[in-house]
Amino acid sequence: MKKLKLIGPFKQLVTMTGLPLKGALSDEQLTIVEDAGILIEEGNIKAIGLFKNMVLNVDHTTTEITRLEGDHVCLPGFIDAHTHICFGGSRAKDYAMRNAGKTYLEIAKAGGGIWDTVTQTRKASTEELIKKIIKRTKQHLKNGVTTLEVKSGYGLSVTEELKMLRAIKSSNAQTPLDLIPTCLAAHMKPKDFMGTNTAYLKEISNTLFPILKEENLSNRIDAFIEESAFSKEEIRPYFEKAIAMDFDITVHADQFSTGGSAIAVEFGAISADHLEASTDKEIELLSKSNVIATALPGASLGLGCAFTPARKLLDAGCAVAIASDHNPGSAPMGDLLTQAAILQTFEKLSNAEVLAGITYRAAAALNVSDRGQLKEGLLADFVLFHTSDYHEILYNQGAFKPCMVFKNGALIFDKHKTS
Repeated sequence: MKKLKLIGPFKQLVTMTGLPLKGALSDEQLTIVEDAGILIEEGNIKAIGLFKNMVLNVDHTTTEITRLEGDHVCLPGFIDAHTHICFGGSRAKDYAMRNAGKTYLEIAKAGGGIWDTVTQTRKASTEELIKKIIKRTKQHLKNGVTTLEVKSGYGLSVTEELKMLRAIKSSNAQTPLDLIPTCLAAHMKPKDFMGTNTAYLKEISNTLFPILKEENLSNRIDAFIEESAFSKEEIRPYFEKAIAMDFDITVHADQFSTGGSAIAVEFGAISADHLEASTDKEIELLSKSNVIATALPGASLGLGCAFTPARKLLDAGCAVAIASDHNPGSAPMGDLLTQAAILQTFEKLSNAEVLAGITYRAAAALNVSDRGQLKEGLLADFVLFHTSDYHEILYNQGAFKPCMVFKNGALIFDKHKTS
């Protein structure tokens, strides 16, 4: 007989259900179940209801009941839909140079930036990369993240990109979080590739793409459309090949200049990420599409540049996700909740809009539909905060961390039992 789990009571359970995917949200639209419990069966939510009634109605011989002490707010597990946590080395010197006046593009053109990380990542063994990934996932886990996208893109050759993606796949089997791999071989043309941008992209798509399918290493293809990377014209054949092979598309778009978001819309990308340089023209274009606009406040903090215009995007009717962009160069913090709270302040976002951005709208940015909300049939991924009012979470601007994290109904982090 199947063993069930009943966990509660939660002073407030914020379901994130019944909300539109696109557009602005008010806190009054949130569905909050008070004194709630969650009944779990084989890693999925079987039911949500009033805890005291659920205790009376379940079969105690087949149900494990966990009673929580004190007040707790329960939210869906956070989803970080854009990270680069598979890397070697550090870019602390780049950070110091930027703060001394050098720009991101100046550092890149001078031989620093992404290429420095590529060099260090190529030196690292697969085993070293796995250890680094797992270490970084543990920090995300403590911050309430239960699903984490991880990109390649610091290998920049068929062999090295495969090394990264195999390390990500192996790490996924060794961490309780779900890691969703994305191939970002089109991060920039490597300096040791003697051909053109077009020739590099052709080599990657012809040689690497089939292996990704064969080894089930990634179903997502990303590209950086920017002055220091690839143009719209160069990337079109690459994306055409990816779509022909049934890959999902996502785009590093409009970070320093515009153009990437138009390509994202043209190719029906799942998401367009960054968008710090997006103008009203790009916002209108995105609003008429189904592309998820993913804001990356960590990059804005790391680079000292403007935030993604999240308020304008939402008011125009876009779906806005929020991700950390955790990477060694522009976003070393890697704290999704803190960054989302900071974005909220500068872009004047409601609590509902921020929480949607790191739960069900982030799930949409990864094209997964089995998480991001708390309702029957979805994964039992949820985080608990030791408070009686969900407003306290963002009010504390990221300093208030989860006390417990559950993945597939299993307790995978307990603050009180971790030294």
